[in-house]
Amino acid sequence: MTNVPIEGILLADEKHNHESPSNWKEYFSFSTDHKVIGIQYLVTSFFFFLVGGIFAMVMRGELMTPESDLVDRTIYNGMFTMHGTVMLFLWTFPSLVGFANYLVPLMIGARDMAFPRLNAVAFWMVPVVGIIMMGSFFVPGGPAQAGWWSYPPVSLQNPTGNLINGQVLWLLAVAISGVSSIMGAVNFVTTIVKMRAPGMGFFKMPLFVWAVFSAQIIQLFGLPALTAGAVMLLLDLTAGTAFFDPAKGGNPVMFEHYFWFYSHPAVYVIILPIFGIFSEIFPVYSRKPLFGYKVVAVSSILIAAVSGIVWVHHMYVSGTPGWMRLIFMVTTMFVSVPTGIKVFAWVATIWGGKLRLNTPMLFALGGLIMFVFAGITGIMLSSVPVDVHVNNTYFVVGHFHYVLYGTVTMGLFAAIYHWFPKMTGRMYSESWGKIHFWLAFIGTNLNFLPMHPLGLQGMLRRVASYAPEYQFWNIIASLGGFLLGMSTLPFIFNMVISWMQGEKAPNNPWRAIGLEWMVSSPPPVENFEEIPIIISEPYGYGKSEPLTANLSE
Repeated sequence: MTNVPIEGILLADEKHNHESPSNWKEYFSFSTDHKVIGIQYLVTSFFFFLVGGIFAMVMRGELMTPESDLVDRTIYNGMFTMHGTVMLFLWTFPSLVGFANYLVPLMIGARDMAFPRLNAVAFWMVPVVGIIMMGSFFVPGGPAQAGWWSYPPVSLQNPTGNLINGQVLWLLAVAISGVSSIMGAVNFVTTIVKMRAPGMGFFKMPLFVWAVFSAQIIQLFGLPALTAGAVMLLLDLTAGTAFFDPAKGGNPVMFEHYFWFYSHPAVYVIILPIFGIFSEIFPVYSRKPLFGYKVVAVSSILIAAVSGIVWVHHMYVSGTPGWMRLIFMVTTMFVSVPTGIKVFAWVATIWGGKLRLNTPMLFALGGLIMFVFAGITGIMLSSVPVDVHVNNTYFVVGHFHYVLYGTVTMGLFAAIYHWFPKMTGRMYSESWGKIHFWLAFIGTNLNFLPMHPLGLQGMLRRVASYAPEYQFWNIIASLGGFLLGMSTLPFIFNMVISWMQGEKAPNNPWRAIGLEWMVSSPPPVENFEEIPIIISEPYGYGKSEPLTANLSE
């Protein structure tokens, strides 16, 4: 055994001719390579991101004027239902699973996921979900129109009388998506617990791995509730059961409990990996060790634990008793404590650092700024008096989109740019990347900031027409939405051209610390010729000794 700097892994692997997946046909196959599956997730989810974005731009076009004069109201209802569904179940979840698939085995020194075939099956269920969702546009009555939450009794209506309708297909797709995600959660938790490189204790894991681990624990405990609720509602629609149908003695509020018991923790399933991405990116581009590594790691587990006792804050106006409102107001506010720890650690890491404002750092900083704003409005919404006042208004929509687009999607773009050289072996254009950032940052704020005054003034969400006094802010929001849509064009151009003919990337262009940067770009099929043995701490920027590992001779 020899004790060498972790950079020695790179030298060891360069002696061997390990081929990376380079044939484009590999990405259309039933591959069990976690890196191929990761890219399959990312490309598939980005396609649906474009579909969901088109729906959003049509809706913003409708809302340019107070009258409903662009699309039929039924089509509008279907579009806002499918926009939310696609962006959540076919963009954010799959894209983050894609990054986790690609990075977790590399970051922990494993050759692949614990269950490679299960990993492949879980991915190939995602296109099936997408096909079923999009197929709902072609059945009588069109797609589901009850919103992405599909509350009964609205979701139990079937004006066409057909057994196969948009709502049935929606529920079927959500149930399949749930099964896919549960399979993925089993795989991730097993991989992280059982397949870490020798010497990599839990407190030597990268924070992205901590974040994925915490998020997938939430999936294991929370997602069965949503999946069961979707199946029960599907049976109400197709088999005549009466779980949630009030006309038959069912309880529609019970569905809200099934739905939100998972769907609020789902926000943390989405945001925790983004927190992990921020924790990986800020030290690299600040050239400083991450401040408070162990506290930040533990805060991820705390967020996962508290996430299971906050769901009723979505139901303050659903006949919830006063004592229950009070309890869930307190638990919801408590989530801000471990979250605030992370924000403090990131700011302390950036403070006084030698900042490099490359595209990944710009997107991470932009995402952090908008997350802080979303956190402020989130604390407001956790308060019962405020939430009762702005419930079902555009204030909630604005807050939600600052989380989902301002933080999550901006964080995803930061990750794409940061790990693009590792995944493709090519460098992207910094100029086009910065154009993308500024268009997205300005467009996001123009689109979603006006929704807050609209909500405070009383404008309801999910409407195609509204009172004329709301038009000014809606015009601003729509212009921001169109700019946000346009911002995707330089990103697509940059990624496609760079992947095809970009400058060849070095193995570690950012001078980052982490096992994934110590192998070739793109990595070889089985990642490591020799499994590394970790003997030092992560995030060693500025320390006197480099991060080291023992390698077998």
